[in-house]
Amino acid sequence: MKDVVVTGSIAYDYLMRFPGIFREHLLAENIHHISVSFLVDEMTRNYGGNGANIAYSMALLGMRPRLMATAGKDFTDFRQWLETAGVDTSSVQVLNDVFTASFFANTDTDNNQIASFYGGAMFRARDYTLQGTVPVKPDYVVISPNDPMAMHLLATECSERDIPFMFDPSQQLPRLSGDEVRYSIERCHTLIVNEYEWGMLTNKTGLSIIDALKHVKVLIRTLGKKGAEIYADGSHYFIPVFPVPDYAIADPTGVGDAFRSGILCGMSHKWPWEVTGLAAALCAAYALERVGTQAHHFTPREFVDRFRTEFDDKGVLDVLLTKETV
Repeated sequence: MKDVVVTGSIAYDYLMRFPGIFREHLLAENIHHISVSFLVDEMTRNYGGNGANIAYSMALLGMRPRLMATAGKDFTDFRQWLETAGVDTSSVQVLNDVFTASFFANTDTDNNQIASFYGGAMFRARDYTLQGTVPVKPDYVVISPNDPMAMHLLATECSERDIPFMFDPSQQLPRLSGDEVRYSIERCHTLIVNEYEWGMLTNKTGLSIIDALKHVKVLIRTLGKKGAEIYADGSHYFIPVFPVPDYAIADPTGVGDAFRSGILCGMSHKWPWEVTGLAAALCAAYALERVGTQAHHFTPREFVDRFRTEFDDKGVLDVLLTKETV
């Protein structure tokens, strides 16, 4: 699993902080007719998008992921940023008549989040295939949130070309039909969702964990502060969160994407699932400590040293300290 293609959105993130709690300003009896505005104290503009976020942290871990996505005429600086980090952007399609997608997120003091996403160039991802965009057949593909039609077409192409893929529907679950979600689950190698998304998925498809495991090789559910669980190789692994003191928590946006990067790194190196999960948890911790989904940074040495302050990898992570990449 040396050539990994990450598909998904490229976006600019506008991240805001509301100095209160959303629920205190929402009236249950009027929830069907909402008209509310939250005055925020802080806002930052950052590089983001699910595909770009996943590829970014993979690069920090020494991988050279290939990012396949669509971006707009404002992508020049973003491309340089990703390439400097170690991401291969040669398969990014730049469309000069639209802007790059944009994500607007408002987070309260309880780390609840209200968000909106403008698709921009992302909506034209459906016009591009792996075979027509990526010069070689990849070993593995990540299908992360993107134009819904593009996600469905990529799942079909991967299945037809016998390319294993990770299905990460995430924020696009509301836009995907139950049939579309089931279609990808029946064909993917790995399914990854958070706890809330799992509830939506089961409502849309009627699938239980047992049902899903009849199709997927790996099922991962992230559980927020409770950690994560991995079903793989006939076993169930519970993964705790990597400890982060309350004062160090900055923003939860992008934590899930960083977690996925750690999972992909572990899968590429064929690490034991316990180590893979804990490495993913540490990636998530780095993202949690910064405002911005690509604001965190670490060297492989810093990553390994920090991991070993809490957990024993029995030398497995030494591969990150070599000059070899995967």
